[in-house]
Amino acid sequence: MAVAGSQKSFSVIGILLLIGAVMAVWMAAGTVPVLVYWGIKLISPQYFIFWAFILTSTVSVLLGTSFGTASTIGIALTIAAKGSGVNPNTIAGAIIAGAYFGDRCSPMSSSANLIAAITRTDIYTNLKNMAVTAFYPLIVSSILYLILSLANPVEVAGNNLALELGKAFNLNWITWLPALTILIICVLRVEVKIAMTASLIAGSAIAILLQGYSPLDILQFAIAGFKLESTSSLKDIVAGGGILSMVKVSIIVIVSTAFAGLFAGTRTLEFIELYLNKARTRGDLFGGTTIIGILAAAFGCTQTIAILLTHQLVEEKYRKEGLDNYQLAVDLENTAVVISPLIPWNIAGLVPATILSVNADFIPYAFYLYLIPIFNWIQMKLTKPPRNNQTK
Repeated sequence: MAVAGSQKSFSVIGILLLIGAVMAVWMAAGTVPVLVYWGIKLISPQYFIFWAFILTSTVSVLLGTSFGTASTIGIALTIAAKGSGVNPNTIAGAIIAGAYFGDRCSPMSSSANLIAAITRTDIYTNLKNMAVTAFYPLIVSSILYLILSLANPVEVAGNNLALELGKAFNLNWITWLPALTILIICVLRVEVKIAMTASLIAGSAIAILLQGYSPLDILQFAIAGFKLESTSSLKDIVAGGGILSMVKVSIIVIVSTAFAGLFAGTRTLEFIELYLNKARTRGDLFGGTTIIGILAAAFGCTQTIAILLTHQLVEEKYRKEGLDNYQLAVDLENTAVVISPLIPWNIAGLVPATILSVNADFIPYAFYLYLIPIFNWIQMKLTKPPRNNQTK
């Protein structure tokens, strides 16, 4: 049962390892540093919390990783706001919410690729559906962060950080090319692996020709992760990535799918499925999926287990109700993916909070994460679309 379940993960493992290599090469090429540099330069102190959300959302779409976003632009923003007297949890809430904006709907996102794999759906169609269901939560979240910003102006102290980035890297306009490569190729709806490979090649060339690294350095970074000299003040901000960093994630995915196979084969969680069978409307089904997502995120302690357990438990019900895989995929994105960071002991929220030196008190300020399931549930309660319509 475990082996049969774990086989579902194999299609996404290659993408996860490729993401790790791309992240390291982007750092070596100066792509991540230039994003952080201009983020600090352009931010307005009066609207700091609002811009923290917008910037991390933008960077997370490019990077596709919440942890990577929190540990780069997130740390930079935290450093810039130090000593301002503003509650750090408000800033951390905006940063983590923004980090999961891209973790949810980026072609580089491991969770988005995992959901596309297990639901057998096209990731670009899923991204389009996610953009539609995120529109109102994004607008309302932005307004709330704007209000928070006006009530809590931050005196930015990040000029030194921007100066250090300028010294450590050649931040030429061409350093944007690896990120633009991903965006342009994805707009053309080319397979994600091809888009990442093209970006990896572009980033490697820039790192060698512009930043002065050797081909051997690039290979080492791609495998073990990027790192600066131990004497650099940026060593904790611009560091990480690499194929090896994704090996642990890949093992978690394999073990998680094995657990899902065990639960399915032994009918251990049959009582939850019986509860879900009571759902009579689309809104009831989404509400049940949300509850299961909360329990899976609390029980599994990782976003991956939350996604796989929720999918395992609700898939049959969606099929019986005549709902297609695209509707299942977007519901998983709007429940398990965004709920996991709101569970204090789930590593989806615990790791970014630890990176930003805050605790679970950031959760009330991560507006976007809980507005997604709330708005979608309300919308489904108010509208009754034909069940057999596809969301393509």
